[in-house]
Amino acid sequence: MRLLANENFPLDAVLALRESGQDVAWIREDARGNSGDQVLARAQIEERILITFDKDFGELAFRSKLPAASGVILFRISAPSSQHVAQVAVQAIASRTDWAGHFSVIEDKRIRMTRLP
Repeated sequence: MRLLANENFPLDAVLALRESGQDVAWIREDARGNSGDQVLARAQIEERILITFDKDFGELAFRSKLPAASGVILFRISAPSSQHVAQVAVQAIASRTDWAGHFSVIEDKRIRMTRLP
């Protein structure tokens, strides 16, 4: 799966996702300081699913009418450590194949998905 990790996503989680076979680009590596609109535009152009802790991307995703190949996964989990985030991210991402075309919220005990317009 092609993912775009927002700047706020921890390094441990990015590395764990890469090690699990995911194709992960990370904003902090090559586009630090980009606006939310720029991050979403990149996700669209590169046909990547954005992974983030920033809840503002929900509104941006619906307003920008992301194409079906894109999507947003918002993590709303208790994060006692970056290693915990890494474990949750790898397990949650691997649990489904239908992330594209959705705004998804990963919580401690469930995953909620809403189809993007």
